[in-house]
Amino acid sequence: MRVNIAESADHLAALYGLGEGPWTLRPVARGATGRVWRLSGAGADWAVKELLFGFDAGQVRDEATLRDAAAARGVLAPRFLTTRDGVRTPALPPEFGPVHVKLYEWVEGFPVDATAPDVLDWVGATLARVHLAGVPASQAPDGWYQRAPEADDWKRLLADVRAAGPSWAGELTAFVEGSLPALSPHIAPAAEDELLVSHRDLQPQNVLRDARGPVLLDWDDTGPTTAERELASVLHMWSGRQHPRADDARRLWRSYRDAGGPGRVRDLDSFSAFFAGTLNFLYVQARDAVDPELGERQRAFADAQVPAFLPDMPRAETISRLVEAVASA
Repeated sequence: MRVNIAESADHLAALYGLGEGPWTLRPVARGATGRVWRLSGAGADWAVKELLFGFDAGQVRDEATLRDAAAARGVLAPRFLTTRDGVRTPALPPEFGPVHVKLYEWVEGFPVDATAPDVLDWVGATLARVHLAGVPASQAPDGWYQRAPEADDWKRLLADVRAAGPSWAGELTAFVEGSLPALSPHIAPAAEDELLVSHRDLQPQNVLRDARGPVLLDWDDTGPTTAERELASVLHMWSGRQHPRADDARRLWRSYRDAGGPGRVRDLDSFSAFFAGTLNFLYVQARDAVDPELGERQRAFADAQVPAFLPDMPRAETISRLVEAVASA
């Protein structure tokens, strides 16, 4: 008999050898690629990630390797557990999905203040430690970070959006026709001799403070990038996005540099991966929101993502001010 994944709590506990129950599994959040559940029992809590669209075994190995190497350098991060058989992404039985999951240590904390000087110092130093962890990249970054939709792709998408008539159609059109042309020329593949494996998602919502200090969460996006490109992305996300705070950007940059971070931001080309990733995300969510072939739940999720994401889309003039701020540090 097929049941909901929420009924798999006891199975998960046995799979990972977590001890006797009773166990409960409660939904916590939904992201673009999976759902997060809280597994509770035996006096402990664990974070279960339900992988909605599968996984890449090589990426999972890189995630585990980088997490452990960064932790050895003092980066606080949730433990990434294996099953009793040493598997990091086990498949649940068909009656619970079927679906693959990951299990992490649960972090009970609160959001950090992204403008606090000590937090900015932590971000810069933490990014440097991750870059210095020494995990080599075995392949080039996914096309998601190397290329963006072409002009004809956006043209077709806008036609579909106008036909569907979502509330954000005008705002998307304004961005595509106004700001996008200045970003596209700065997107290009990364130099192979500069590649390393890194976190690639160090943004405020992925950091919680507990009794030990700030903890870096969500290592699921771990993969190949360059120190320069990730530094550029992190500077943008932690210094105000569309309203850059020059002093915050300079402070983060100095902390990164003083901790030995190898990356340097030179110009708008440094933001290539950031531009590509954000444009691809916006394109996919807008496309999914108006695709009649997708399920209602997936369309609704995408429909909510577009208007939430559009205000923070990069603009060339804003990024140029950020580059100038860092250059003066």
